[in-house]
Amino acid sequence: MSRLPVVAVVGRPNVGKSTLVNRILRRRAAVVEEKPGVTRDRKSFEADWAGRHFVLVDTGGWAVGDEELTSGIRQQAEAALSAADVVLFVTDATTLPTHDDEAVARLVQEAGIPHLLVANKVDGEKQEADAAALWSLGLGEPYPVSALHGRNTGDLLDRLVALLPEGDGGPEADEMATLAILGRPNVGKSTLLNRLLGEERVLVSPVPGTTRDAIDAVVELDGEPFRVFDTAGIRRATRVSESTEYYSVLRAREALAEADVALLVIDGTQGVTHQEQRLAEEIAESGAGLVVLLNKWDATGEEEKAITEDGVGDRLAFIGWAPVLRIAARTGARLKRLAPTVRHVLETRRTRIPTPDLNRMIRSWQEAHPPPTRKGRRARVVYAVQAGTEPPTIVLFVRGGDLGPDYLRFLENRLRGAADFTGSPIRLVTRRRHSAYVPGEGR
Repeated sequence: MSRLPVVAVVGRPNVGKSTLVNRILRRRAAVVEEKPGVTRDRKSFEADWAGRHFVLVDTGGWAVGDEELTSGIRQQAEAALSAADVVLFVTDATTLPTHDDEAVARLVQEAGIPHLLVANKVDGEKQEADAAALWSLGLGEPYPVSALHGRNTGDLLDRLVALLPEGDGGPEADEMATLAILGRPNVGKSTLLNRLLGEERVLVSPVPGTTRDAIDAVVELDGEPFRVFDTAGIRRATRVSESTEYYSVLRAREALAEADVALLVIDGTQGVTHQEQRLAEEIAESGAGLVVLLNKWDATGEEEKAITEDGVGDRLAFIGWAPVLRIAARTGARLKRLAPTVRHVLETRRTRIPTPDLNRMIRSWQEAHPPPTRKGRRARVVYAVQAGTEPPTIVLFVRGGDLGPDYLRFLENRLRGAADFTGSPIRLVTRRRHSAYVPGEGR
């Protein structure tokens, strides 16, 4: 797998780093809000300009302070610098250089790697004179831009790609499966990703909601690379009040839409809640594969374990096809089972039943257990074909009425007994009225 050059975007809080990242990506990928500290982790995005591809790393604001969260954000920015080929140091040209700006400048100087000093929020020629004060940082000429309006950003990118090291300018050739880590806030999602990465890539704090955006990283499981999204905790809709959190939840759902397999993390000490039910339904509806992870199992008492396992069997019975692993992300206990389980789920998503076998099985099931009469009519499946995989999708051509959700569930259960669909939802589509059955629906 060829390595793309890495560009780290650093600076103190609220100078417009995420706005600049969105401008470079030409889409709203990073959460932006007029509030310091919204970006808290390193987030990686693949970007391109003038035919050159590179990885753009958006970091949390580097700030001087002893408070735990601020210290963690600072460590993330320092880690991003250590891995970067080029640095974009973003400052606010509308204010004089601050103590935090000077601290970041010293870090960039000590790193000794190519850099560009970006004077942001220069919306017109009248503001360009304000950028002159940034010469005092000792990082050369400040380059005036307006990330919000796009002013001079094209010229900035021309300068940036000129600093990139020589190498393969194209995207990474190897296709990787994508995993999305999902769950309620503070169940251990970021701890899990850090354990898989072997480094403190994602900020971990006991404060719920520390992760504000979907964190994109590449991890190796048993020597095989996977692209992994650590997503913000998804709360109930009535509790999503801040605009930042609204967009964080939106990013989490976008990550799920891209995922091949979702890892649903549940806090074993708290058991299965209604929110886990809703998340499991969303995953099944998305078509992604699913592995359920009962986290903090080492800190879960015997009584709590029994309650949690009962909850999985009861509240999550509609995804009984998903494998369940009991892990401890903090210590890494029992995580060795994750890689083979994920690989197995990826394989079952590609399971295909030959058409003659499929029709023979459905005919025998119908004869032994005919569909119930609905409104005086009995439906019958006259033909079936598997139209696709990932997820397995089976089209049923029906005559004589509609198949109800109960009978579709009956057919799904029979299909799971006939072939290995572990960890994968099955989509059953009826062709008479083009109605679709989605696992978990109509419970």
